[in-house]
Amino acid sequence: QVQLVESGGGLVQAGGSLRLSCAASGRTFSSYYMGWFRQAPGKGREFVGVISWSGGTTYAVDFVKRRFTISRDNAKNTMYLQMNSLKPEDTAVYYCAAATGFSFTQSDYTYWGQGTQVTVSS
Repeated sequence: QVQLVESGGGLVQAGGSLRLSCAASGRTFSSYYMGWFRQAPGKGREFVGVISWSGGTTYAVDFVKRRFTISRDNAKNTMYLQMNSLKPEDTAVYYCAAATGFSFTQSDYTYWGQGTQVTVSS
């Protein structure tokens, strides 16, 4: 069992930065691949990126690839999403999730956080 709690969301102006954190409970955090998803108002939840259990491999979708960076600190049971050059279209609830394999698919993720709101003003 893994419990996930996101934090770090808030209101920021376009061009600004935020760093989201995803804190995990349980001693098996380091064995999970961790993903970030987001859900904008009126839209479905979409994949943002994923990081391997060791942190050695990451993947982010094209629309955030040069702006967002995923990292993790297994000693702290925490994953991060550094978001730079934020745009109004990045406004969404951001979720972290845990999976046993490297996946872009929501259904492959077993554990989910409650989400944290990110709002980017123009």
